[in-house]
Amino acid sequence: MPANRYKYIFMSLLALLVVVMATSVCLGAVHISLPQLWSMFTYQIGISKQALFTEQQWLVFINLRLPRVILGAIIGAALAISGSAIQGLFRNPLAEPGLIGISSGATLFAALTIVFGGKLLDRMGSNYGYYVLSAAAFTGALLTALSVYRLAMHRGTAKVTALLLTGIAINALAFAFTGLLTYLSTDEQLRNLTFWSLGSLGGANWVSVTCVLPFVIIPLVGLPLMGKAFNALSLGEVQAGHMGFQVGRIKYAVIIMATMAVGASVAVAGIISFVGLVIPHMLRLAFGADNRLIVPASALLGAAVLTLADLVSRTVVSPAELPIGIVTALAGTPVFIYMINSQLKKQPI
Repeated sequence: MPANRYKYIFMSLLALLVVVMATSVCLGAVHISLPQLWSMFTYQIGISKQALFTEQQWLVFINLRLPRVILGAIIGAALAISGSAIQGLFRNPLAEPGLIGISSGATLFAALTIVFGGKLLDRMGSNYGYYVLSAAAFTGALLTALSVYRLAMHRGTAKVTALLLTGIAINALAFAFTGLLTYLSTDEQLRNLTFWSLGSLGGANWVSVTCVLPFVIIPLVGLPLMGKAFNALSLGEVQAGHMGFQVGRIKYAVIIMATMAVGASVAVAGIISFVGLVIPHMLRLAFGADNRLIVPASALLGAAVLTLADLVSRTVVSPAELPIGIVTALAGTPVFIYMINSQLKKQPI
């Protein structure tokens, strides 16, 4: 694909993300018009001395809307880029973080921290508590991913079919333990566990943004640099090795970075399904299978899609709020079924 077309695609996706984010911060119970949004920007940086917005609008924008939109964009980018990397690594569009147990492992360890470490989290305060929860979710995601990978190994290679079946088994086991923790939890802990199972950005604030960012920034920077390696792996691990790529190191690096992103996302927003599965597949159908484009483009489109899903979740039943995990599942399931049918028509089984 020509480099100019790459730039056009990236600029289009970036423009889409900006439009969706601007729309999301403007819409809600307290309406903010685009001129008022621009006035907030120019007034705060000193370009304009005239404020066209009210104090209430500013407080809603800076304390509620902006951190929530930024957190949604970060998590959407993290989930989508993790999904594209996992798919590129295992050469299968079904091998997304949720299906191979990463999300369920992160949820299990977050649930363990909530149920057995609730008092410790309260004593540590919101700042350190978020970091502890993110570290626990990352640990659970990493242990689960490595367990699935090891169990799926046969004669030195991880078979995709075995990987997916092992992931299903580990998912079931992790959710069983999470259900046991739900049974043992108190009323307050039960509310928190329900939050994890449905997914929500309702608790977004600047603390959660700053806590999740260190865990996500490394995958967002590191995974796009592996586009060439994913392209080589699409030819097979042996061929990739002959081309000079260290396949073993690439696998571990991808798994660690994907679990960092997914674990941190689960820690602050719970399980949000289908973003890591559908977004990369949509881009492959539209622009081909070049991972140098698909991996970074997944981050941009994932950020835009999850920001839009969050806008729907908090406005469609206003003043109530739908869990964002429900919105992504309702939207993602028919899209994914359509993709499967399209692929079957092209390559009937």
